[in-house]
Amino acid sequence: MTDVVPEQAPSDYRLLIPRDWFRIDLTQERWRSQLKVFVDKECSGGRTSAEVTRSIWITLRNTAESGVSAGALEFFLRTEVPEGATAPASLLVSWPPMPRGMAPAPEEFAEAMTERAGPEAEVKVVDLPAGPAVRLRGESSLDYHVRMPGEAGYLHLAFSLPLSGTEGPMGRLCDAMAHSLRWI
Repeated sequence: MTDVVPEQAPSDYRLLIPRDWFRIDLTQERWRSQLKVFVDKECSGGRTSAEVTRSIWITLRNTAESGVSAGALEFFLRTEVPEGATAPASLLVSWPPMPRGMAPAPEEFAEAMTERAGPEAEVKVVDLPAGPAVRLRGESSLDYHVRMPGEAGYLHLAFSLPLSGTEGPMGRLCDAMAHSLRWI
């Protein structure tokens, strides 16, 4: 069964995320305290040095701040940060501001992304249940730019997989999350 993509701009989206991923709502002012709770919880118990904890905090805070300035809505972090890791696997969901009707066609967008990403990245247009998307896969990052109905632009799903990379089970999990996207 194929989902019907609405013609009008959606009011929201639904995305299935595993239960062990911690959600931070970047539309609320309290996102920094939510992020601090995550870092403290994952780095507690003396298993992570203060230096590594500080490095993880700075990396995640900078990612969230950059995301917020570019229209980020949510930040999901996989719990169980491996010992010595600089950052956990994550998903940053963004809706970059764009005037209605100005979003390029997926093929044009993919061409621009190919030029920007370079030869080491794989860029292609894929069909998701939510509509056409530009999928950009690098060694440790996986991005989906999903065209929103009603000429509303693109919803950006930015997965970061610093330890496992995009090949293997974690990459397949991220693909499955992207395929779960539905418009409401």
